[in-house]
Amino acid sequence: MAYKMFLNGLLMPVCPGKVTVKVNGQNKTMNLLNGEEINLLKTPGLSDVSFELLLPHRAYPFSSSVVLPPSYYLAYFQRLSQRDTGFQWILVRTKPGGGMLHYTNMTVALEDYQIVDDASEGLDTTVQIELKQWKSYGTKRADITQAEDGTLTASVTSTRPAPSAPSPATYITKAGDTVWNIAKQLTGSGDSWLAIAKRSGLNTNTPEAGTLLDLRE
Repeated sequence: MAYKMFLNGLLMPVCPGKVTVKVNGQNKTMNLLNGEEINLLKTPGLSDVSFELLLPHRAYPFSSSVVLPPSYYLAYFQRLSQRDTGFQWILVRTKPGGGMLHYTNMTVALEDYQIVDDASEGLDTTVQIELKQWKSYGTKRADITQAEDGTLTASVTSTRPAPSAPSPATYITKAGDTVWNIAKQLTGSGDSWLAIAKRSGLNTNTPEAGTLLDLRE
C-alpha cells in the first residue's frame, strides 16, 4: 500500500507509519431524581490528529521523490502555526495495484509540534505534530425596532465567515487522466506537468486513477 500526506498542499517527505484521529464526543451523563442515569447526546466536538513525522536529511527508498532539507519543513510548520485560519490536512491511501483505498481531507489548525533531535537518528529530524480540526465561526447581531403600535421586531445579522473552500492545490486523478492535461486545465499551462509530477512523487505523465496530485506552485 502507498500513503501520502499533505499539509496545506505540501507533500510530506515520509508518510508517518501511524496516524491517530480522536473524535471527541460531547455527550453528558446525568442522574435523575429517581437515581436513573441518562446520557444526553450532543454533536461530536472537534477532532484531534496526532502523528510523528520524519524529516530525512537525504532521500531514502521509502521517501517521496522530492525531499527538501529539514530546515525547510520546520520553517513551513512555523508559518502554519501562525495562521489565523485553518488549512487542509490530506491523507491518501492507495491499493497495491493502484486505485483509491482511503482518502481523508480535513480542515485543521497546527495546535502543537515538538522537534526531536536524536543522535541515534543521525542527521534526520523527527517532529511530533498535533493538529486540531478547525471550523469557521462568528457572531450574530440582533437589531430590535419598535413600531408605532408598540410591536417589537427583531432582525438577526450573522457575521459568521464563509466556510473555507476545499484546497485548490490538489487533484485526484481519474481513469484516462494525464498530468499534462490536468496541468493545462487547472493551471493554464501544460508545461508545468513535470513539476507537478515531481511534487506528487511521480515519474510518469499517466498516473493511476486515484492518485493525489500536488498542484501547489
